[in-house]
Amino acid sequence: MATFARPENALKRAEELINVGQKQEALEALHSFITSRRYRAWTRTHEKILFKYVELCVDMRRGRHAKDGLIQYRSICQQVNINSLEEVIKHFMQLSTEKAELARSQAQALEEALDVDDLEADRRPEDLMLSYVSGEKGKERSDRELVTPWFKFLWETYRTVLEILRNNSRLEALYAMTAHRAFQFCKQYKRTTEFRRLCEIIRNHLANLNKYRDQRDRPDLTAPESLQLYLDTRFEQLKVATELELWQEAFRSIEDIHGLMCMVKKTPKSSLMVVYFAKLSEIFWMSSNHLYHAYAWLKLYSLQKSFNKNLSQKDLQLIASSVVLAALSVPPYDRSSDASHLELENEKERSLRVANLIAFDVEPKPESREVLSRTLLLSDLLSKGVMTCVTQEVKDLYHILEHEFLPLDLALKVQPLLAKISKLGGKLASASSVPEVQLSKYVPSLEKLATLRSLQQVSQVYHTMNIDNLSKTIPFFDFSVVEKISVDAVKHNFLAMKVDYMKGAVFFGNKNLESEGLRHHLATFAESLSKARIMIHPPVKRELKSGETLSDLVETVEKEHRRLLARKSIIEKRKEEQERQLLEMEREEEAKRLKLQKITEEAEQRRLASEFEQMKNQRILREIEERELEEAQALLQEAEKRSKKKGKKAVLEGEKITKQSLMELALSEQLKERQEMEKKLQKLVKTMDYLERAKREEAAPLIEAAFQRRLAEEEALHDREQHQEIELSRQRHAGDLEEKKRLGRMSESKNLFQERVVSRREAEFNRLEKEREERINQIIQSRKQEREAKRKFIYYLRCEEERQTRLREEEEARKREEMERRKREEAERKAKLDEIAEKQRQRERELEEKERQRREELLGKPSSGPSRLADPSAMSRPVEAAPTATAPAAAAAAPTSGKYVPRFKRVAAEERGVQPPPAENDWWGSGNRMDDRPTQHSDRWRDDRKTSFGGGPPKSTSTWSSSRTHDR
Repeated sequence: MATFARPENALKRAEELINVGQKQEALEALHSFITSRRYRAWTRTHEKILFKYVELCVDMRRGRHAKDGLIQYRSICQQVNINSLEEVIKHFMQLSTEKAELARSQAQALEEALDVDDLEADRRPEDLMLSYVSGEKGKERSDRELVTPWFKFLWETYRTVLEILRNNSRLEALYAMTAHRAFQFCKQYKRTTEFRRLCEIIRNHLANLNKYRDQRDRPDLTAPESLQLYLDTRFEQLKVATELELWQEAFRSIEDIHGLMCMVKKTPKSSLMVVYFAKLSEIFWMSSNHLYHAYAWLKLYSLQKSFNKNLSQKDLQLIASSVVLAALSVPPYDRSSDASHLELENEKERSLRVANLIAFDVEPKPESREVLSRTLLLSDLLSKGVMTCVTQEVKDLYHILEHEFLPLDLALKVQPLLAKISKLGGKLASASSVPEVQLSKYVPSLEKLATLRSLQQVSQVYHTMNIDNLSKTIPFFDFSVVEKISVDAVKHNFLAMKVDYMKGAVFFGNKNLESEGLRHHLATFAESLSKARIMIHPPVKRELKSGETLSDLVETVEKEHRRLLARKSIIEKRKEEQERQLLEMEREEEAKRLKLQKITEEAEQRRLASEFEQMKNQRILREIEERELEEAQALLQEAEKRSKKKGKKAVLEGEKITKQSLMELALSEQLKERQEMEKKLQKLVKTMDYLERAKREEAAPLIEAAFQRRLAEEEALHDREQHQEIELSRQRHAGDLEEKKRLGRMSESKNLFQERVVSRREAEFNRLEKEREERINQIIQSRKQEREAKRKFIYYLRCEEERQTRLREEEEARKREEMERRKREEAERKAKLDEIAEKQRQRERELEEKERQRREELLGKPSSGPSRLADPSAMSRPVEAAPTATAPAAAAAAPTSGKYVPRFKRVAAEERGVQPPPAENDWWGSGNRMDDRPTQHSDRWRDDRKTSFGGGPPKSTSTWSSSRTHDR
């Protein structure tokens, strides 16, 4: 690697090499200088060197060298003079563009020359075979070789500059300008593949900007200037994508804009939002998403109406008509009615994603999202007053298609309206972002909607209809087209019809009982019959007699309860088993799919690796052959030149030429030339020797005479200058003596003045020295006092801190003792409470056992019912036993007055907290109970039900009175 003492030397060396035609060596010299760590301090010469360097790279089409040099220069001038890098990059792009334009102007057939799918792909094998087989190249291939390499280099230039300028806050404007020029390059020459790559490059740059947030000189997207530059770049990308008709890339650009705005939590200007929704509506129209297209038009209408103050009434009417026609163009049925679960989930996710793009919420909230639909869209049009701005033809069309019922005349009335609407449209003078609106593009969709509405209304009136009559009612299409439209409508459950070509008729509706129409009609008919029967024969409420047995009712309730529980458990088990089987099937299918996908990916990777290796080997062999062929051709040309100069013919003919023969010929020629040159040099050396010797012999006497003459002249000059110097010295000495004599008269005054100044300065010095000593003593005394006060204060603080620490330790010790005492007391109190609670639970268990025995005695002997009723005292004794045992202080049973009060009424009254009236001759027991547990007796059946429902066996001790209480 060449080394230079100064940068100017490197530039000078490069220019010398360029002048002698050695551009490659000049490029290598400048490259070694730029990449050297020795020259890292930026100077103006560095900029000149870079200008010369990029010129050489462009001339020789060395894109990689240019990229390396610009990266090194960026590190040199990043912190010193970033504008220099900007100028160099602009010069680099300007040179590349000029070279490409020059090559394009030289080519005769531009379209054929640029007929390449990918600028980054290598030459195809058939092209290489054709170039080797054919002796004379055609004009098209010569144009391709002339133009395509320069456009490939220009594309590489744009990529290099974008890579160098990415994520640099100081070069954001240049980055945006480069991206715009690259977009215009793709647009001008219809480079769709390069445009996709360019969009992906810019997208990756933004992703890396968010991923690596700790980079130096990283752009701040929250700054208005940076955000505007990024937005302008994305909108230019969107415009070029739509002009190139790359709709998928345009939709990704829409997502890029939305993602950028969500990232910075800001909404763009209204002018940009108009462009956003205009392009979005165009994308949705090309993708046949009429619903999203209509919503985009609605947003565009709202923006134009709100922010465009120059919008004329005619333009507003045309935009509103487009919104309404776009909404009417949406199919009136849901296409996801018969879709699978996975398809529904994907459709739902896609709908929410598109809804975010249309709503343009920078902070989307999932709970506030609404599903987009045709019905909701039409209601929004009415609520926002869009229908008041449309033309009269559009109003009539909307009214006919959405509100009127004209089975036979609907299509005939719609046809003239569509003919008028198709003539409407034109350029918008006051809406620059929407240059032109043509309503005729909605006519096919509206004709299809009119056909569907006619079929729907005819199916509600007729059951059977002739095909010819049906074709007359729909003048838009032939019956074959109508049939296709109806098939799609039947598939999505919008219509129910059959076409019988044998009978030449169309049958509407479905005769099956499971059809939607019959199911609703039968349900309505059944409800009407039920109401009529209830009105004619009202149901009689049968009251329960008091004499019916309670045991049958209890058994029936328990059996029904067990049956319901068993049925519920069986249903739950079946559901669980079905879900488990479905989950296992899904898991197996997922495992199979993943395994198959893995195998496929591995096979694809192996195939790609083998193809890549094969292509690499072929490329290497091809490059070797091309290099050998070029070398052979160069050697042949040199041999022809030498032969022409010498007037000789070439030894080898062109048809029998090989590289080895050419190399042997060249070597022999070079050897002959070297021998002839050596002979010439020897002869020339001898001639020059003789000539030089003769010249020196003739010049010797002349040189001696000139020397003597020069010696005499210099001696005369020395004598003359010596006399002049002596005379000047005498004159200066005389002048100095006169000056000394003149100044000698003032010596006494000078001495007096000197003594006075010295005495005054000495007194001033003594005074200042005394003041300084006094000030120093004062400072020493004050600092001594400060040190003493500081020592006393530190001692006081230390003592105070020790006292506080001692008090805090004593307080903590006292608190610990207090807490330990409280814990001991709490443990003792808890032990006493546990003992009391245990006794209470033991007593309650005994009471429950006695109560259970009493109930068993009551319900265990149903056969002796009459005798028990005859002897009320025997019935009341077991009832009184429990409260007597548990509450000795309770009052005796209330006196009987002969009137019977049923037990379930008394228990219900006790639960409601109301004292029942005193029973007269209460044969079933006393009214006052002192066990204070009525809820336990009445809730026994409910507790038993809960226990049996939870899995345990139900208790058989529930009573008819408790169930009757709960039913009430």
